[in-house]
Amino acid sequence: MIDKNSGSLYLIPVNLGENEPSKIFPTYNIKVVERLNHFIVENEKSARRFIKQILPDKPQQELKLNSLNKFTDPLEIPSFLDPIKDGMDIGLLSEAGCPGVADPGAEIVKLAHQNNIKVIPLVGPSSILLAMMASGMNGQSFSFNGYLPIDKKERKQQIKFLERISSEQNQAQLFIETPYRNNKFLEDLIENLHPSTQLCVACDLTLTSEFIKTAPVEAWKKIKTDLHKRPAIFIFQKDV
Repeated sequence: MIDKNSGSLYLIPVNLGENEPSKIFPTYNIKVVERLNHFIVENEKSARRFIKQILPDKPQQELKLNSLNKFTDPLEIPSFLDPIKDGMDIGLLSEAGCPGVADPGAEIVKLAHQNNIKVIPLVGPSSILLAMMASGMNGQSFSFNGYLPIDKKERKQQIKFLERISSEQNQAQLFIETPYRNNKFLEDLIENLHPSTQLCVACDLTLTSEFIKTAPVEAWKKIKTDLHKRPAIFIFQKDV
């Protein structure tokens, strides 16, 4: 049973790059951030920059931020939710996009449920869903696979395996890569996928430099695009 006197955990999406907040976020999101002072963030510097961008007059010195990333001591994490026990709401911010989706914030959300804390997700940009929407592939059955192995042999095996799954289950397969490895990853996909497999690349989503293209792998051999250091989603689907 959720304690009505305790606070809630708000999952607050952030922008996917440098763009105008009013084009991305509902006014309600900004109002939520305006009344919060406690936040759990992946990176304090970028979180403060985001809050200042949407609320330039909000006093930064009043913000109380706890960092949740690979350097965080796991024993400290439960204490991040302590303000909620005192009736205060907390905001969870991702580094980009939606908290808990390809994001360490999922650990906090899990902990909130275990402690009967109300979790409130807010509307905002998800690069995974935006890419899926724009790909033209099967939106009723798709799988987000995160990162593929760096080892060339293992990566090839995984691409072949997931292409087979895609064909057998009529399922789109989604991936991300470290931005500076994007061009090499695209080369690996073109090299190892069947020529007729549909491949979508969606990068810089919601930005003025946005690029989204779906075409057969064979056609991608002639498409010239530089994805270096540009946040991107890769999707492929093989015909049944």
